[in-house]
Amino acid sequence: MIVAAKHMTAGHPARQAGMTTLGFMIIAIFVGLIAFGGIRLTPVYLNYMKVAGVLDGVHKEFDGQNATRGAIRTSISRRFDVESVSILSARDIEITPESSGFVVAATYDHSAPFIGNISFTVHFDRQVLVRQ
Repeated sequence: MIVAAKHMTAGHPARQAGMTTLGFMIIAIFVGLIAFGGIRLTPVYLNYMKVAGVLDGVHKEFDGQNATRGAIRTSISRRFDVESVSILSARDIEITPESSGFVVAATYDHSAPFIGNISFTVHFDRQVLVRQ
């Protein structure tokens, strides 16, 4: 025991482990920026989930029902009103005829401001095939 006590006091300062205030502030800033980015991107992805839900609903409603382009567009418009989708209109959805039916596609970019003149731009591309 006495030898150990001599060793600690004989020119070897006790080492302290831990984080300095500056280190803590730097880590807190990085974690805060990531959290703020997540907060800014959450509504963008929630809107995408609404659009994807509308396209999936149109697929379930019209798949194999011999639907027309007008009926599909009317259904999309009605569903956008119910879901409160404001980033797109029914006219922004592309309905392309194909040999086996219609390809219904929502392709768009959504920007979310971050800090100052920095913003996030997210590209979405969702397609469903409505068979005749």
